[in-house]
Amino acid sequence: MVVAAPAQKRLTVQVEGVADDTTTIRSLDWDRDRFDIEFGLQNGTTYNSFIIRGEKVALVDTSHAKFRELYLKTLTGEIDPKTIDYLIISHTEPDHSGLVRDVLELAPQAVVVGAKVAIAFLEDLVHRPFERLIVKNGDTLELGNGHTLEFISAPNLHWPDTIFTYDHKTGVLFTCDAFGLHFCSDAPYDENLELISPDFRFYYECLMAPNARSVLGAMKRMEALPPVRMVATGHGPLLRYNVAELTGRYRRWSQEKTKAEDLVAVFYVSDYGYSDRLSQSIARGITKTGVAVEMMDMRSADPQEVTELVGRAKGLVVGMPPASGVGARETQTTLGTILAAVHGKQTIGLYESYGGDDEPIDPLANKFQDLELIQSFAPIRIKDNPTEGIYQSCEEAGTDLGQGLAQAGKLKKLKSLDVDLEKALGRISSGLYIITAKKGQVSSAMLASWVAQVSFQPLGFSVAVAKDRAIESLMQVGDTFVLNILEEGKHLGLMKHFLKRFAPGADRFAGVRTRPANNGSPLLADALAYVECEVTSRMEVSDHWIVYCTVQDGKVSDPDGQTAIHHRKVGNYY
Repeated sequence: MVVAAPAQKRLTVQVEGVADDTTTIRSLDWDRDRFDIEFGLQNGTTYNSFIIRGEKVALVDTSHAKFRELYLKTLTGEIDPKTIDYLIISHTEPDHSGLVRDVLELAPQAVVVGAKVAIAFLEDLVHRPFERLIVKNGDTLELGNGHTLEFISAPNLHWPDTIFTYDHKTGVLFTCDAFGLHFCSDAPYDENLELISPDFRFYYECLMAPNARSVLGAMKRMEALPPVRMVATGHGPLLRYNVAELTGRYRRWSQEKTKAEDLVAVFYVSDYGYSDRLSQSIARGITKTGVAVEMMDMRSADPQEVTELVGRAKGLVVGMPPASGVGARETQTTLGTILAAVHGKQTIGLYESYGGDDEPIDPLANKFQDLELIQSFAPIRIKDNPTEGIYQSCEEAGTDLGQGLAQAGKLKKLKSLDVDLEKALGRISSGLYIITAKKGQVSSAMLASWVAQVSFQPLGFSVAVAKDRAIESLMQVGDTFVLNILEEGKHLGLMKHFLKRFAPGADRFAGVRTRPANNGSPLLADALAYVECEVTSRMEVSDHWIVYCTVQDGKVSDPDGQTAIHHRKVGNYY
């Protein structure tokens, strides 16, 4: 059954039986193109909720507030809310718990089941008494008719209070954000693996890569379960046909992330201002450089774990906690533990959470400076609701921090290559290009040389983009950009400009003559030619993405001009 919204926006609800006595209510958000502002979406998303009917009835998660009318109409059409015995909250992020208050108004008898941190947050959200059951790893709940629910602790995936729920009768594992993807389709399952794979990987990199160690911890706890026949995710299609393959990818990717020699600890405050979203952007920038990240919620952190994490980390990022009010005592304790555990030569970065009562940033910056920590980036100060530009600046700040830590390891690898081999590779010449892109409020550019035409029908070419380039996030499948081709003898000015190291959030086009292309990206007035392009596919190759693009438009400014050529002496760096 599919129910459509009366408004023009494409919001629909799909109901599907997925296992014995188990039904999903999938809220399909077809046109959503951003998630938490900072992550661009190509294929919309879904918010998945589940009903399990035993002798007792459990509802697993709700939906986004934008689906209030549609979701509640569908829910009451499927089941009498007065028969719901348990409301299981996998985590309290608003896109899953946005309708908890509404459901409890319809089902005041329902017992809310969740982690201790989740229940504490819901008390502030619901503003009315409710029955609760706090669960921890290994706890079970009997619904009857064989439905024994077992809970698995999965903190930081990607919320501090996340729990998984396993139904021993059906073998369904309800995982909320973990193993999901932002992909909206009428198909409720993952039968088309090739189609969903790019979005599955992008979702992992955005939300799970900064918590790779926590991913492995949760998966280790999953090993104690009987076989998982289906993964009932909170976003996108449910994993039914490729469970082993897709969970295996999570394990492999997370193992790769945690093998990194360098580690950055990112401290944030869940549910305070924009701390969690800003920290995710910074963390994503760090992980793009191959540096590992561990995230920790200052509100629920154990002092011993804080001390241990700070001791292992080469870099720290701290979001300003609340100076007073709810949770301030806990976060101040964590902050004191961090200050006591740091050691000289660590790298530090600070950002404001924009929660209305942030701890002042300058006194804390001075304390870290007195402890001889090295400032990686200027404190990020936020005076209004974060925009796309702010999130991009945070990602770039994280990339700068990661690049600084990874530099020594890169130099070691460069020196290890055979001299004759590196000279031979260096004889592969290439042209010189400036890639420019704009998406929403965010624009970026980079100097490129690894560009090659690869198809006639359609006209297409490939470009290699290093994973730690700022522009990489603007070159996802479906994004558009411009390839500006530099002219021999007239290229040095543009080349030097775009080789500069830009501060996070800096305007890369200041002082450069540009005009907008048809696709909105900047055209460089002093380029020999330009080609407007759309990203069609991406292939991962170690430290780069090979981006395949199809051509939409183009023009040459000087028919007699020649493309600038780049000759390298060695082949193991640009």
